[in-house]
Amino acid sequence: MAESKKKPDAASKVENLFDLDLVGRLVELMKQHQLGEIDLQQDDQRIRLCSAHGAGVIAPTVYASGAGGGSSAPSVASGPSAAAPSDADAAHIVVLKSPMVGTFYSKPNPTSKDFIDVGSTVQNDTVVCIIEAMKVFNEIPAEMRGKVVQVLARNEEAVDVGRPLFKIDTRG
Repeated sequence: MAESKKKPDAASKVENLFDLDLVGRLVELMKQHQLGEIDLQQDDQRIRLCSAHGAGVIAPTVYASGAGGGSSAPSVASGPSAAAPSDADAAHIVVLKSPMVGTFYSKPNPTSKDFIDVGSTVQNDTVVCIIEAMKVFNEIPAEMRGKVVQVLARNEEAVDVGRPLFKIDTRG
């Protein structure tokens, strides 16, 4: 009997569309061309990749695993601070949350100071941290004006979408 050649089925196309190497190349293209979004569709399958803030996809520094600087003291307020805000003050406190899943970096590289600390004044475009997602380093801006009252994430900590990162008093 002669064997008939099988046509690739839809599942193999899906595997090709969602191949990790392809996704990695797409992320590199986003970085290289400063794209805010890539949206691909093949048959009934779709991939949509977005950066956190439009064309803000950048790669300032690659963190090496096990490199020095990972043991720095955390800049996290682990509980209520001595100057906990009253209910009246709480109305002006805004929680800045992670826009994506990734690794939180409080500084641009392991030997630098943190982007911001408690007491820092931030503007809309002030970079407050970097979140690495799929080897892409995304600068996260404050997107508000105010004064940082609490840092809620530790350097090199894994974060999910919606994870509180900072508390900012919008009264400044």
